[in-house]
Amino acid sequence: MKLSQFKFKLAEDRIAQYPATFRDECRLIVLHCKSGIIEHREHFYDVLEYFDEHDVLVFNDTKVFPARLEGNKEKTGARIEVFLLRELNQDMRLWDVLVEPARKIRIGNKLYFGEDESMVAEVIDNTTSRGRTLRFLYDGPHEEFKEALYALGEAPLPKHMITRKAEPQDMEDFQCVFAQNEGAVTAPASGLHFSKQLMKRIELKGIDMAFVTMHCGLGNFRPIEVEDLSKHKMESEEMHVNDEACRVVNRAKDSGHKICAVGTTVQRVLETAIGADKRLKEFDGWTNKFIYPPYEFGIADAMIANLYTPLSTMLMLTCAFGGYDLVMKAYKEAVRDTRYRFGAYGDAMLLLND
Repeated sequence: MKLSQFKFKLAEDRIAQYPATFRDECRLIVLHCKSGIIEHREHFYDVLEYFDEHDVLVFNDTKVFPARLEGNKEKTGARIEVFLLRELNQDMRLWDVLVEPARKIRIGNKLYFGEDESMVAEVIDNTTSRGRTLRFLYDGPHEEFKEALYALGEAPLPKHMITRKAEPQDMEDFQCVFAQNEGAVTAPASGLHFSKQLMKRIELKGIDMAFVTMHCGLGNFRPIEVEDLSKHKMESEEMHVNDEACRVVNRAKDSGHKICAVGTTVQRVLETAIGADKRLKEFDGWTNKFIYPPYEFGIADAMIANLYTPLSTMLMLTCAFGGYDLVMKAYKEAVRDTRYRFGAYGDAMLLLND
């Protein structure tokens, strides 16, 4: 497959700037991948009609932290945006970050954050053309430092999807209701459609749930710069699969029940942690798995996705699961119907391989 095969025209005003008023009331496209039937549903909560008792929904329980900071460079006062990626060393307060504009930052520069500039960081390493390592100069317990740092941050909304500034409500909106394990710098968007009420309905219907963790990074949103997709390298992301998740998923697989991956990150987790016997295995580590057509999936036979933007790795994985022609046909229908919204806060798609 070539990069250009995933290009389609999408007006900027079709990219959702805010979520649906109620999480589970966005619109839903349902793809029956074997028959080629496409359904259009008015509400996401209708998704439960397609699952029975002891089917399994697999969720990514990563938790987003307020990763975007605005600071000022010492002496010049130049505005610098810092995007926290991951904590490297707790004792030394070291963080792997991105900075914009990168050209203005050198090793040894100090950056000041907050209205009173009480949070100070020093640049100690240039790891890439855009990346840096910062050492925060803070005296106090680690938890106190993290609390102070996060108080200065805002929701890390994807810039290419969201053209407005982040607002306080975004930290709640841009977080799954089942989020548990902190470490993501962007939300697993397909999980955002599940409200607390919908989670309760899942439980009452007897549908089983499994939780895995992938700390979503920015690599999913970086532009692909090669036409030949086999030459693209995904950035590595940390992931964890515990014994309980394996037990729930493998029991459903052995008994012939449906297994639904909620989002592209869950699909990548399942396909990384799959064993030779097509069963899910425990896993603690990193993955840079890039899935695009053609690809044979070994665990999930259903998938919940968002309506993604053109040329995105998430769209490519969706096409790998549902079939390129059918998924792109559904996208054409969604583009024509101006009620559909795209992106992290956009509408959803259910793909069924039944």
